[in-house]
Amino acid sequence: MLVGIAACGSSSSRPSASTAARSPGGTSSTAASTASLQQSYIKVINQVAPEVVQISTPSGLGSGVVFDDKGDVVTNAHVVAGGAPLTVTDSHGHRYKASLVGKFTEDDLAVVRAHGASLPVASFANSESLDVGDIVLALGNPLGLRSSVTNGIISALGRTVDEPNGVVLPNVIQTSAAINPGNSGGALINLQGRVVGIPTLAATDPQLGGGAAPGIGFAIPSSLVTDIAGQIVKHGHVVQSHRAYIGIQLATGAVSGAVVAAVQPGGPAADAGIAVGDAITSIRGQTVTSAIGVVDVLAGLKPGTTVTVGIAKPSGAHSTVHVKLAPYPGTSP
Repeated sequence: MLVGIAACGSSSSRPSASTAARSPGGTSSTAASTASLQQSYIKVINQVAPEVVQISTPSGLGSGVVFDDKGDVVTNAHVVAGGAPLTVTDSHGHRYKASLVGKFTEDDLAVVRAHGASLPVASFANSESLDVGDIVLALGNPLGLRSSVTNGIISALGRTVDEPNGVVLPNVIQTSAAINPGNSGGALINLQGRVVGIPTLAATDPQLGGGAAPGIGFAIPSSLVTDIAGQIVKHGHVVQSHRAYIGIQLATGAVSGAVVAAVQPGGPAADAGIAVGDAITSIRGQTVTSAIGVVDVLAGLKPGTTVTVGIAKPSGAHSTVHVKLAPYPGTSP
């Protein structure tokens, strides 16, 4: 379960009459700037709202972004985890039967196809050009309220977050735009009307009883979205995830570290001599104390990298092996 970060002013003297008199245009200038920003919001929302749809499954609903003119819609994998039948509803309330094209759970992305739909296609920005402080809007269907909008800024870049289902997402965008249930799979957009990310979850705060921490939401960057969704549309599955793969299945054991429950024959771990029953205690010098700890470290590494892996044998002996990480295997629908 993601544990987020939770989440004054000062007094000053009143300006003198003479000071106010020297700034007769200040109020007018501020009002003009506010009106200009407001018009930018209105223009962008009117443009992008038709490009964001609602996706319904037997177990719930979420949002999606129109990816191409064939009716393909990119969303979060967890949005479609409820299975078929799938229904896509556009911003005007028109409903379309949909089917799953493919998904890549490791990046929490999926593509569904709305049959018989003619939907405006979203424009995706290069998320690598984002800066902290950029103004963004989140469009989606929180709580089933179709075409809802919240605003905020890019609060941070390059975050690594854990989803409740055990998926680890590296390099995500943190935003202050409110992300609520149903926003997942929608659009995080800039003031040019281009998608910079796909909102996926909000931080939770144990001090709030596990409730959402206000002003802390996360989105998958658009550069990754277009890459993974493009592969799914073309092949039906991901052929190159750019994620590192060690070739083991893990289970938290009674000893410190993560116990190896299975080893993929011919995989990186097998080649390095890692065996079932071994416990991984560190990777690249970083101590790991659980299976999720291993996933967290691997999420920040690239295929082809050779790393040192600390091992505790069932006998109690400790050793260090060198593992050359492989690309994560492609995943079919």
